[in-house]
Amino acid sequence: MNTLQSLAAPAGRVLIALIFVMSGVNKLANFAGTQAYMDSAGVPGVLLPLVIAVELLGGLAIILGWHTRLAAFLLAGFTLLSGILFHANFADQMQTIMFMKNLAIAGGFLLIVALGAGPYSIDNRNRS
Repeated sequence: MNTLQSLAAPAGRVLIALIFVMSGVNKLANFAGTQAYMDSAGVPGVLLPLVIAVELLGGLAIILGWHTRLAAFLLAGFTLLSGILFHANFADQMQTIMFMKNLAIAGGFLLIVALGAGPYSIDNRNRS
């Protein structure tokens, strides 16, 4: 494995997961506002702690390469579900773009499910 290949997996994990870690932190910082937004979209705001846990713990698991395939699978489903719930207004071009972004992220997670964490991960700590 060459240097580019060995660095691409951890860099890719960080780049794809960073949005979830940052989103989880932002939801914690604006808990009441996020809860109100969820309620206005028809999603029970009581689920917000679960959403924050999925984003923070799932994102950190991907970054660290810990139970990576499972975390990627769960985040792919979470990303598709959130796209459907919050970005399915295809009459609005920005919402269509956001929906497509969610599809792309889910696709990236499914590649991680298929290929694993790669080098420099907890999952492969003895193989790096």
